[in-house]
Amino acid sequence: MFGEPTLRIYLAGEVAIERGDRLLRESDLPGPQGRLALVYLVADRQRAVAQAELAEVLWPQTLPPSWPVALSAVISKLRNKLGLLDLDRDRVIANAFHCYQFRPPADTWIDLEAAADAVHQAEGAILAERPQDAYGPSLIATTIARRPFLTGEDAPWVASKRQWLSDMLVRALDCRVEALVANGELALALDQARAAVDLEPYRESGYRRLMRVLVLRGDRAEAVRVYQDCRRRLKEELGVTPSAETESLLRGLTA
Repeated sequence: MFGEPTLRIYLAGEVAIERGDRLLRESDLPGPQGRLALVYLVADRQRAVAQAELAEVLWPQTLPPSWPVALSAVISKLRNKLGLLDLDRDRVIANAFHCYQFRPPADTWIDLEAAADAVHQAEGAILAERPQDAYGPSLIATTIARRPFLTGEDAPWVASKRQWLSDMLVRALDCRVEALVANGELALALDQARAAVDLEPYRESGYRRLMRVLVLRGDRAEAVRVYQDCRRRLKEELGVTPSAETESLLRGLTA
């Protein structure tokens, strides 16, 4: 006997919920407030969110005069939409003690959580000196973390989640470079190493990784240029010089 299809929730890129052959797209959700409520509750599903907190998320400028009623209406519409996926409308968004909590089936797949898990797997493989095992997880993480988050919104919690995604992407790119190098895909490794530097232009480890890939490709002159760019940025923006590890790598290139 087969169980229900896995519930899959996408918060990065277009917000969407999929179960088997049924799909709720962002345009199917109950307006901007429904979209925000869903993303906020799913992203923070490990805790119960106070109704007043959620109302501030939906109406950050001015709360409606009867905001508890308005919030209840948004949640009711959202529950009805989730019910189209054969989810228990009262269970999937539970309500108790003036709080809401998203409680999906146990096997639910959520893209942001999948990205974090994939980064941990990839980093574990790199630490264990099995870079080939980081290939798949790092690809999953970079694919998800590259997607935009809640386009059109600019609340502090949205900015915080975007920064989290950016951090995940940098970590995933680091692992991706190591996996690609181990797999002999140096051209793609170079692209990913440059992307990591672009995301965090003051992080020396990114420059060192880029330099090493360039050396493997036989381009020592470009590796030296990358070092010089690193040194210039650190001096002009931070008032510091490259670390001993970075300087040692340069000496190895020019010896």
